[in-house]
Amino acid sequence: MGSEHPVIEMNSLWVVYDHTHPALVDVSVVVDKPEFIIVIGPNGAGKTTLLKVLLGMIKPTKGWARVFGFDVVREAEEIRRLTGYVPQRDIINFEVPLSVKDVVLMGLLPKKRIPRIPSSSDLKRVEEALEFVGMGDLWEEKFSDLSGGQQQRVLLARALVSEPKLLLLDEPLSAVDVASQDAILRILRHLREEGTTIVMVSHDINPVVEYVDKIMLLNKRVVAYGTPSEVIREEVFSEAYGYKVKIIEHAGVCYAITGDVHA
Repeated sequence: MGSEHPVIEMNSLWVVYDHTHPALVDVSVVVDKPEFIIVIGPNGAGKTTLLKVLLGMIKPTKGWARVFGFDVVREAEEIRRLTGYVPQRDIINFEVPLSVKDVVLMGLLPKKRIPRIPSSSDLKRVEEALEFVGMGDLWEEKFSDLSGGQQQRVLLARALVSEPKLLLLDEPLSAVDVASQDAILRILRHLREEGTTIVMVSHDINPVVEYVDKIMLLNKRVVAYGTPSEVIREEVFSEAYGYKVKIIEHAGVCYAITGDVHA
């Protein structure tokens, strides 16, 4: 399936947990070309659920979603071949003392046939992915010994090593220092310029507002979806968050003061 299909289609999509707790309500969005999209909203807004639906990890209760024309329920394996995923770092449990190289290899080996032994070309791709995120010199280091920002870049390399057409990231800037945030955002902007579609969940629009093409403001339903200038308005954010949100303009760019501290 090729470029004749939108990157992402969601049509009247609902996810309801335990038949009583809606996580997503009537979500309809089409992404028809490579873009850098940030998904933002208050705690419990369904942001992580949205990513997991696109990956085929959570089945819609009603409606449907497709990625590159593949159905998220029936063709999830095809979608995962084309998609890189960076989950929240605090849910990753690396009890085994893995090296940086081993962590990045985890982005390739599940897509190989058993016995899944890395080839020299696999190791070359790992090396290139680490160089791309500025971590090539830490190839043999233990992942658990790295700083939070370094770990996040290694996890980004793990998602990129399979050369995905779509990259999904869940809070990649959380608990990361400003220098690492900047490095990650520059990497993502370069990927977007090279034709990768990026969908990134964040609790804070402000570090990324100058990098993104579109903002999806989510509170179970899509409150707004559009360019930063279309979405970053006091009345729109206040509707999504349920309280008055202040918008500050600086050097022609609008920033939102939401007070939200976590996804």
